[in-house]
Amino acid sequence: MQDLWTLKYRAGTLKEILGNEHAVATLSELAQSGNLPHLILYGPENSGKTTASLALARQLYGTTWKNNFAYFNASDFFDQGKRYLVRDKRFVRLLGTDDPKKIYKSVIDIFKEIINEYAGMASLDSDYKLIYIDNAESLNSDAQHALRRIMEKYSATCRFILSTTKPSRLIAPLRSRGLQIFFTYVPDSVLKAHLEKVSCAEELQLSESALDAILYFAKGNVAKAVQTLQLISLLAQGSVITEEMVYEAILKGRDENIDNLLSAALAGDFSRGRQLIDEMIVEKGLSGVEILERLSDALADSGETDADIARLVVKISETDARLKDAANDRIQLEKLISDFS
Repeated sequence: MQDLWTLKYRAGTLKEILGNEHAVATLSELAQSGNLPHLILYGPENSGKTTASLALARQLYGTTWKNNFAYFNASDFFDQGKRYLVRDKRFVRLLGTDDPKKIYKSVIDIFKEIINEYAGMASLDSDYKLIYIDNAESLNSDAQHALRRIMEKYSATCRFILSTTKPSRLIAPLRSRGLQIFFTYVPDSVLKAHLEKVSCAEELQLSESALDAILYFAKGNVAKAVQTLQLISLLAQGSVITEEMVYEAILKGRDENIDNLLSAALAGDFSRGRQLIDEMIVEKGLSGVEILERLSDALADSGETDADIARLVVKISETDARLKDAANDRIQLEKLISDFS
């Protein structure tokens, strides 16, 4: 089975991280000082927040970093719920069952119990350990207030890193307890050099126009660019990669569920649309914003009239605005498709 290139060529140290020079410099200084505060890393999806946190852990702990770093994805807890919890082997002992129907505690109670337990276990070989919570914007208000209290209680033995694409959805008391560091996409010149390095390592022949097409599609998103390059390499089968291959790979890489969701929404098939939304959120772990972005892209390529596309884009944008304050992404998406056609 071929390795994912996004993991194979992921930066292992802070010095290897692409772009985000100010954020990297800040993290490096904090690591060297030995006085790390709680952190809030914010910026668009795939802008390097998780990679930087893993690199920070390696710099702080060396070979024992895995013993002192715990990763949790808030969207898994609060978007997928108990069906996700029973699939994560770390939680089996706490839950006492692998049947979600036999879990009687609420998801928020389980979340508080799990985070409290991990935060309460002191590191054996360091002054403190790191707990990384990805997609922190998925935490509801009660969960955020509980997390704030846990951060205060275990500040001597634990540091939290919260990662989010929407810092405004974090409550003010939580934001005030962490140093906020911004991440963004990398310049094309930096990304181009990285893709050339990957291509050389994988012995790919890439035309200049193909490389430019990948850069145009990725728009500074390193993960998207590398994923596209790997997909193209499978289509090329040793031949020179051309611009046409790039666009073919982009079309092949698009999620069929999105196209099916658009078709169901346009046809007024609410039941089918609701099923597809559930599959994308639960099985694929997509956030509401990610689904909206892909739905918008699919709509642009749908062949609908300009007037209809413009009208539906307005509805998508209104849903996007509501998601900022929504407690449940699924409900807002279902409302969109119920009134889409």
